[in-house]
Amino acid sequence: MMINRPARPRALISLVPMIDVMLILLVFFMVTSTYLNLDMIPAVKPSEGAPIGRPQAPAGTLMIRLGADGIPVLRGTALDAETLQATLSAAVAEEPLTQVVVLPSGAAQTQALITVMDRAALAGVTRLRVLRLEAAP
Repeated sequence: MMINRPARPRALISLVPMIDVMLILLVFFMVTSTYLNLDMIPAVKPSEGAPIGRPQAPAGTLMIRLGADGIPVLRGTALDAETLQATLSAAVAEEPLTQVVVLPSGAAQTQALITVMDRAALAGVTRLRVLRLEAAP
């Protein structure tokens, strides 16, 4: 004689509690988050006389290229450390918010970059950036 047992009903997995929690989290993050005010980003129109293909640096920006030999070049002129510091001091005296952008070569030694950064700090530069440019493949 065979006795058939009734099959146990399978437990139902309900997604309703998970959806409730997700909606509560969504509302929480929407209420507590802050959004970027796009009016804060100024839109700068290119000047009439500026060439379109080549970007121009802003008026208060000095760009220093640092070659593989470790010699800083400012406006096409190679400078030693003392002359660089004097030039940067004069630029900061004229415009206190002068920004200095250092573009080191990939082969430049780290000590040469540190020397340029030290001379800029001694000259009173408060806005200094170091940009590493990579060649596009």
